[in-house]
Amino acid sequence: MPEKNDLVESKLGHLKTLRENGINPYPYHFEANATSQQLHQKYESLAAAEETQETTCISGRIKIIRSFGKLVFLDVWDHTGKIQVQAKEDETDKESLFIVENLDPGDWIGIEGRIIKTKRGELTVLAKKFTVLSKSIQPLPEKWHGLTDTETRYRQRHLDLIMNPEVKRVFEKRSQIIKTVREYLDQHGFVEVEIPSLQPVYGGANAKPFKTLSNALKQELYLSISPELYLKRLIVGGFDKVYFLGKSFRNEDIDKTHNPEFTIMECYAANWDYNDMMKLFEDMYNYVAKKVTGTTQIEYDGTIVDLKAPWRRLPVKQGLKEYANIDVDKLKDAELIKLVKHHAPDYDGPQIRGLLIAELFEALVEEKLGKQPVFITDYPAETTPLCKAHRDNPELIERFEPLVNGWEAGNAYSELNDPVLQRKLLEQQASEGRAGGTAEPVDEDFINAIEYGMPPTGGLGVGIDRMVMLLTGQSTIKDVVLWPLMKNKEEKKPETK
Repeated sequence: MPEKNDLVESKLGHLKTLRENGINPYPYHFEANATSQQLHQKYESLAAAEETQETTCISGRIKIIRSFGKLVFLDVWDHTGKIQVQAKEDETDKESLFIVENLDPGDWIGIEGRIIKTKRGELTVLAKKFTVLSKSIQPLPEKWHGLTDTETRYRQRHLDLIMNPEVKRVFEKRSQIIKTVREYLDQHGFVEVEIPSLQPVYGGANAKPFKTLSNALKQELYLSISPELYLKRLIVGGFDKVYFLGKSFRNEDIDKTHNPEFTIMECYAANWDYNDMMKLFEDMYNYVAKKVTGTTQIEYDGTIVDLKAPWRRLPVKQGLKEYANIDVDKLKDAELIKLVKHHAPDYDGPQIRGLLIAELFEALVEEKLGKQPVFITDYPAETTPLCKAHRDNPELIERFEPLVNGWEAGNAYSELNDPVLQRKLLEQQASEGRAGGTAEPVDEDFINAIEYGMPPTGGLGVGIDRMVMLLTGQSTIKDVVLWPLMKNKEEKKPETK
């Protein structure tokens, strides 16, 4: 039962009254034949004070009730928007007038009635009959002023959606974005596949996993941190182009662009390299932006971000020269370590040359690149063991990260397919660990798979949540994830005398 207060007591009283008078407050079915949006579009040209004999049948949630003696006006919201409903003594039947007396904001109702426009020009359903569809017993938040408390909005998303219609539109657009990403990949010959969320060995990214225990198998399992190693197995098995679009999990930080449970798209194509994936990425972003927003010029936080291809390409070492006046090829390891300690004092990874260079780039260059999209290319070899060496410089790898609006929007490689070298690099990484001392285990099944032969392959991962943030203008990932991970609320302990 809800916590009792005057509003709850009043709602429970109305519920009891309805039941005592033989009215079922929770029926099984209702047949609506129109939405509020359809009615507004159809009767847009209706003049103020004009009445029709055309009838409709709609349903929705009451947000506001205004009573003026024998006239009652209700603001009713369905999934498409708001429409006004009027109850009138000489038009609405007696049982329905009784029902209206026992309605509250928050109730779901069905309405049958005529279409009119009031003298003020508001489209209205002049109700003949009301049907209670669901009697609410909890009061809505403060009337029509919306729900602004972020803690409540994220914990009780249903209230956020009820009180803030613009929030619902963000998530409708999120659904459209994901649908359009799938549409693009399907049109380009990629096949969507699933990978296991529970894995005996985690891998495919430098990240800390969530760990659990299988009672049936009596062994530890990990939530997937990346679909990469499973998708590459499918390329080995003969798939030409595959993709996964779904959840991954990383037991790490929570901030404006990170949630431990997030949505990722990864795709792999046989006989492609990272240059092909760069073209795919910028073309896909263009396609999705145009389809969802109508333009490739996206306004975000007062800045126009132009997604039109081609995007700028910036190698890591060139970026350090251009924006930080540092030529890392002229620096000794000790000098690199000193620079990282000064500019990135929180860095806690191994003091390996390539990792130090990447850390310097992140600390000194990324923030200077602005909002416009750019591909950061040609990372030091030590930054990942899963990527091919650069064809022109074996100290580098054929990897890129796209930055959009200053965010890392993805990651891509020319995939390493030499099984002997792959084993060596994975074993080396496992022994060294990475940031925070995390040592990613060696996935023997994956190595065994590529020992059967994997063709040249290009791979790409795309952060879907950040794409949604950009295309909907949201400043935090919590506003594009329906239920972001939140710390448990501390229950108030009863006072002791």
